[in-house]
Amino acid sequence: MSPVLAGVLQLLALMAALALAHRPLGDHMARVYSSDRHLRVEKWIYRGIGADPDTEMRWPAYLRGVLAFSAVGVLVLYLLQRLQGHLPGSLGFAAIDPDQAFNTAASFVSNTNWQSYAGEQSMGHVLQTGGLAVQNFVSAAVGMAVAVALVRGFARSRTGELGNFWSDLVRGTVRVLLPVSVIAAIVLAACGVIQNFSGIHEVGNLTGGAQQWNGGAVASQEAIKELGTNGGGYFNANSAHPFENPTPFTNLFEVFLILLVPFALTRTFGRMVGSLRQGYAILATMAAVWVGFVALMMWTEFAHHGPAFDLAGGATEGKETRFGVAASAIFSVSTTLTSTGAVDSFHSSNTGFGGGLNLLGMQLGEIAPGGVGSGLYGMLIMAVIAVFIAGLMVGRTPEYLGKKIGTREITCAALYLLVTPALVLVFTAAAMALPTPGHSMTNSGAHGFSEILYAYTSGANNNGSAFAGLNADTQWFNTTIGLAMLLGRFLPMVFVLALAGSLAEQQPVPATAGTLRTEKPLFSGLLVGAILVITGLTYFPALALGPLAEGLAS
Repeated sequence: MSPVLAGVLQLLALMAALALAHRPLGDHMARVYSSDRHLRVEKWIYRGIGADPDTEMRWPAYLRGVLAFSAVGVLVLYLLQRLQGHLPGSLGFAAIDPDQAFNTAASFVSNTNWQSYAGEQSMGHVLQTGGLAVQNFVSAAVGMAVAVALVRGFARSRTGELGNFWSDLVRGTVRVLLPVSVIAAIVLAACGVIQNFSGIHEVGNLTGGAQQWNGGAVASQEAIKELGTNGGGYFNANSAHPFENPTPFTNLFEVFLILLVPFALTRTFGRMVGSLRQGYAILATMAAVWVGFVALMMWTEFAHHGPAFDLAGGATEGKETRFGVAASAIFSVSTTLTSTGAVDSFHSSNTGFGGGLNLLGMQLGEIAPGGVGSGLYGMLIMAVIAVFIAGLMVGRTPEYLGKKIGTREITCAALYLLVTPALVLVFTAAAMALPTPGHSMTNSGAHGFSEILYAYTSGANNNGSAFAGLNADTQWFNTTIGLAMLLGRFLPMVFVLALAGSLAEQQPVPATAGTLRTEKPLFSGLLVGAILVITGLTYFPALALGPLAEGLAS
C-alpha cells in the first residue's frame, strides 16, 4: 500500500469516527447546558466555592467570573511552580525560575500550553498532575462556557441574561470533559501510554552511554491534553514521544480526541438555537477548511521536489517513522487549526509551504474547527462578519439567526478580529527590531523570521505549538509570549460576551423573502471566502517574508 493511500484511508477512518460521535456528543452537551438539574457532586462544588448556580448573569457579571477564576488560576499555578522544591513528589527538581513560571502559568490558564521547558527534566508529579492537568480541564471548560454564553445570546430575546458562569464551568468539567477523558485515558493506557508515579530511572542508550527517564500519569494527562485542545506534553518531545503516543492507532486516536468536541459543539449550537441546519452550516464551513488544509499539507509534504525527497518518498525529516508523512500531516493540520498545539512531528522540518500552512491555520483564528469553545465562538464571530458583508452588498440591514447586526454588534466583532493580529504583528516586529531576541533564532533569513512569527502566532492564538528552532526560554520570550497568550485569550472574550449581551437584549426579527438564508451551502461558501480573504489581507505581507519566500526559494 502506498503511503498516500494509507494516509487517505486514515483520513476517511477519522472522518467516519467523528461523524459517529457528532450527534450523541453534541446532543449531550446541549442537554448539559440547558438542564436545570444539578448533580450532587456539583452541589458540593458550588457550596465549596460559594456560588449560586441558579443566578442568571448579564455579560459584565459573566465576564467578571471568567476573569476572576482565570486570575486565581494563574496565581495558584505560578505559586506551585515557585514552591516545587518544597512539594512532595517533586523528584528532586528545583523551583521554576520566575519568568518561566509566569509564562507557564499564563500558558496553561489561557489554554495555550506553550512550553519553553522540558517537562521530564523540570517538573515533578504534583506539579504535572495537580497543577498543569487541572488547568487542562478548567481552561477548556472556560472556553466552552463562553461559547455557550454566545449561543444563548442568539437563542434568547429581550433579556441581557446569559446563564451562570459557575454552573457552565462546573457542568462542562464534570459532565463532559471528565467522563470522556476517563474513557480516553483507559484506551491510551491499554495501547501502551504509561500511567504511573515512578521516579527517575537511568537507562542505557545505543551509544553506550546512559540517560535518565521518569514516569508519570501520562495517559490521564494525554487524554485531557488532546480532548481539551490544550496540547502541553508531559515530555519535551510531546506526542512524538513513545511514552505519550506509541503506535499509529494512538496517533489517530489522539487526532480524534482533538477534533471531537469542537466539531460536536456545532450540533450543540444548532440544538440550542432551535435549528440543526444552522449548526450543519457552521460544521460544513469548519470541515471544508480542515479537509482542504489536510489535502494541501499532504501534497506539500509528499510532492516537494529534490532527490532526497524522492528517495524518502516525501519530506520525512522531523517525522516519526512509526507514523509516516501522511499521519504527521493530518496531526499537524488538526493541531494548528485547533488551539491544541500538540505535535507528533517538528513543524520546523516541514517544507516551506508546509510550515506556511501550519502558520496560516493558526492565523485563521483557530476556527476550523478551532479550540474547545473558542472555535465555535470564533466561527460565529466570522459568521456575523460574513452576513454584514452580504448586507453591504445588497443594501440591507444584516441579520443572523433573527438578530440584527447593528453598530454595536459589528463593533464587537471587528474588535475581536483585530486583537490577535495586532498582538502577533507588533510583538514579531519588536522581536525582529531589537538585538537580543534575534540571538534565540537557530536559523537566519526567511526561516529564522518564520520561527519568530510562528512563536507569537502560536501564543496570541492560544495554540502552543512551536517551530522547534527557537530558544524561547529567555526573559524576553517568556514575558512577551506570556503577555500575548493572556491578552490573546481574554481580550477577545470581552468582545464575545459583550456581543452576546447585545444580542440577548434584542427582539427577534422575522425572516422575510430578503433575509439571507444562513443555513444554505451558499452562506457556507461566503463564510469560507470571508475567512480566507480577511486572513490573507491581514497576514500576507508577513507570510511573504517567511514561509512563502522560503518555499519559492527551495
